[in-house]
Amino acid sequence: MPLDLLANVIIAGVLTGLVYGLMALGLSVIFGVVRVVNFAHGEMMTIAMYAAVLLFGAFRLDPFLAVLPVAAAFFAFGYALQAGLINPFITRPEHSQFILMVAVAIIMVNGLLIGFGPDARNVQTDYQLESIEIGKLLVDKARLYAAVVALAASALLFAFFRFASAGKAIRACADNHLGALVVGLRVKHLYALTFGLGSACVAIAGCMMILLVDVTPNLGPAYTLLAFVIVIVGGLGSMAGALLGGVLIGVSEALAGLLITPSAKSMFSFGLLILVLLFRPQGLLGRKA
Repeated sequence: MPLDLLANVIIAGVLTGLVYGLMALGLSVIFGVVRVVNFAHGEMMTIAMYAAVLLFGAFRLDPFLAVLPVAAAFFAFGYALQAGLINPFITRPEHSQFILMVAVAIIMVNGLLIGFGPDARNVQTDYQLESIEIGKLLVDKARLYAAVVALAASALLFAFFRFASAGKAIRACADNHLGALVVGLRVKHLYALTFGLGSACVAIAGCMMILLVDVTPNLGPAYTLLAFVIVIVGGLGSMAGALLGGVLIGVSEALAGLLITPSAKSMFSFGLLILVLLFRPQGLLGRKA
C-alpha cells in the first residue's frame, strides 16, 4: 500500500475525528456535571444539521457562518430543556432519567420525519470539492476547516471552565454537589448553563458535519451511540478524553474504509471500545472512581 495514500486517509480520519470529539465533548460535559446521560444527543446534532441546511437554502448562509446563530439557539434550547424538564428529574432514579431522555429523542426523530420526510439533505459549497496539496498529501478543505472550527470551539470551552467564574462554579458543582449548595451556589442554574453549553457544542459539530455527510432524520441514534463510544474510550467526564476518543474513532473508521470496506467502520470502532474496556475500563484519560 502506498504510504502517501495511508497518510492521506489518516489525516482525513484525524480531521473528522476532531468534529466527532466536539460532538462527544458536549455529552461528556453534561454527564460530568449534571450526571444525566443525554440519550437525545445525536438527535440534537441532527437537528443542528437540518438547521444549517435550512439557513443555507433560505439565505445562502455558509455552515461556518451558521455556527453562530445555531449555537446560540441551541444554548437557549439546552438551558430551557434542563431548567424546565430535566432538573425535576435530577433526584429521581436513573431509570426515570433514562426514560425521559429516550422519550425526548423519539419526539425529536419523529418531529424531523414529519417536517422534512425521510429523504437525505445536504449543502453544496465550492470548497467541498477542493483540496490543499502539501507534497503528496491532499487535505480536504471542508474537513480541514471543520476541524479548525471544532478545535477553536473546544479551546473556548476549556478556557471557560478554566478561567471564567461561572466555569469554576460549574466545576465546583461537579466536584461536590452538597458543598456547592452549602456555599450558596445556584446549582440548578449552573446545571442549566452546563446543558446549554453542551448543546451549543453539539450544534457547532452539527453545522460542521453537514459539510461531510448528508443528513436524514434517522441519523440521530447512530450519532448518539457514536458519542457514547467516544466518551467511554476517552473517559467519562474527561473533556480532553472526548477529543482524544473522537480522533481515535475517526482514524479507526478511516482505516476500516481503506483496509476493508466503509461498512466495516463500526466494527473497528466497537473493537477499539472493547479493547479499552478490557485494559483500561475508566477510559484512556478517565479517573478511577
